[in-house]
Amino acid sequence: MTTGAGAPAAPAVIDLNADLGESFGAWRLGDDEALLQIVTSANLACGFHAGDPLTIRRACTMAVARGVTIGAQVSYQDLAGFGRREMIVPAEELEAGILYQIAAVDGVARAEGGRVRYVKPHGALYNRAVWDPAQAAAIAAAVRSYDRSLPVLTLPGSALAAAAVAAGLGVVTEAFADRAYNADGTLVRRGLPGAVVTDPGEVAARVTSLVTTGTLQSADGGALRLSARSLCVHGDTPGAVGLARAVRAAIEAAGVRLAPFA
Repeated sequence: MTTGAGAPAAPAVIDLNADLGESFGAWRLGDDEALLQIVTSANLACGFHAGDPLTIRRACTMAVARGVTIGAQVSYQDLAGFGRREMIVPAEELEAGILYQIAAVDGVARAEGGRVRYVKPHGALYNRAVWDPAQAAAIAAAVRSYDRSLPVLTLPGSALAAAAVAAGLGVVTEAFADRAYNADGTLVRRGLPGAVVTDPGEVAARVTSLVTTGTLQSADGGALRLSARSLCVHGDTPGAVGLARAVRAAIEAAGVRLAPFA
């Protein structure tokens, strides 16, 4: 996987996104209201890995009120595993499930005065679509069949980026403020030591490096060059609100403009 070699060292403008709408029934996860005052784009769970109709509606209402761009965060159908268990799903089934999820969130968003403006896979589906051309193609096909104007948010150089381009879709590359990277530009697998970064100072330093030099330090200590139009903070990371504030402050201190990409 390539990691954006030759890209400009520092972006003039960058988006800050977070995974939101991930509560379900009596189970509460994250602080959507606080994060929506910090981020510029919201990746809303679509009910497959998290989220329910009321949670999705409330998140859409708040996002529209705050001028935050809404994205559909599509996933494997895996509530019990929070969409973080890798699955082998037939392409036709995966495509239909993704189409279903986009349509559901977009319908609610439109009822609240907004709309879905991009699509981002979640968890295990996101990571598998980095290297699996078949699942990547199914994601791209679903997005194209729903609305070919919707861009896909993914890692630079991923199989999904290639599949989206082949399907005539836009691609927006992202980097993760709160996740460690392997030397090849992939994310360190969750569960391994240091895979999730939770210290606000460390996160801020990583973001400053990315937006000023176009590089992040990989897990082996090397300098990893990344081309990113959007930065992500996970809504379920411990201290997510504080991390998001640290990321936003680091971006602003570097003189980079914050703005949604869609």
